[in-house]
Amino acid sequence: MREKSIIKMNGFVALIIALLCIVFGAYLIVTGTISQQISGGLIILLGLIVATSLTIVQPNEAKVLTFFGTYLGVIRDQGLWATIPFTFKRSVSLRVTNFNSERLKVNDLEGNPIEIAAVVVYKVRDAAKALYDVENYEKFIQIQSETGIRHIASRYAYDTFENSENTLTLRQNSDEVADVLARDLQNRLDVAGVDVIQAQIMHLAYSSEIASAMLQRQQAQAVLSARKVIVDGAVGLVKAAIDQLAEQEIVELDEEKKAQMVNNLMVAIVSEKGTQPIINTGSIY
Repeated sequence: MREKSIIKMNGFVALIIALLCIVFGAYLIVTGTISQQISGGLIILLGLIVATSLTIVQPNEAKVLTFFGTYLGVIRDQGLWATIPFTFKRSVSLRVTNFNSERLKVNDLEGNPIEIAAVVVYKVRDAAKALYDVENYEKFIQIQSETGIRHIASRYAYDTFENSENTLTLRQNSDEVADVLARDLQNRLDVAGVDVIQAQIMHLAYSSEIASAMLQRQQAQAVLSARKVIVDGAVGLVKAAIDQLAEQEIVELDEEKKAQMVNNLMVAIVSEKGTQPIINTGSIY
């Protein structure tokens, strides 16, 4: 089924013709002879037939017409139009529409239960396909959107606790995942003549049964990452201190004293609590 145009004419002209036929036919019935009354009845019938061809198309709306079960075409132009009489006319909105999915419980790539919801922005591209290629295009969009969201959520992990720049995750790469979701939904909704304008994840969280455990895991990972930064910085500072002492010949340190100095500096820099210095007033040996 494909959308196609149908023959139409200005509806106001047809409306005037229909009114004139009805008025003139009524006049003949009231004032004329028997033959004129019969003619008047036929003229009124003609006016009513013309009236059945009238249809009003609102802005950003399409009228799909069928004639005794046969699909004829679509009127997209707004206004009052006259077309083939005795056609059945169905309206289809062409406006941009939002669909907010329910919060779906899905297992991500690692098998963790998560809650996810998305908003899908779409509009009807082909009114004929929307009406006749699927049973109910709005219900079809709802079901296929939720199916697509479940499918995409199961392809990616909620988050990764390893430093992998090439791994997409639902939390860290929301824009990339949204693009993949939009393409997947477009493939699913093409059969209904619908264009997906945007698809964006609006809710993402671990399920309640594992939320606390995952929060502890995230906190532990953050602490480990912070400690690594501190240790890397401390190693650089200690190396710079030893190199500067040796370069400026301030003091000569053997390997044992270097190890002791490294130990003291690392403890002082890395320790979470402030260290208490001890002043040595005697020999360092």
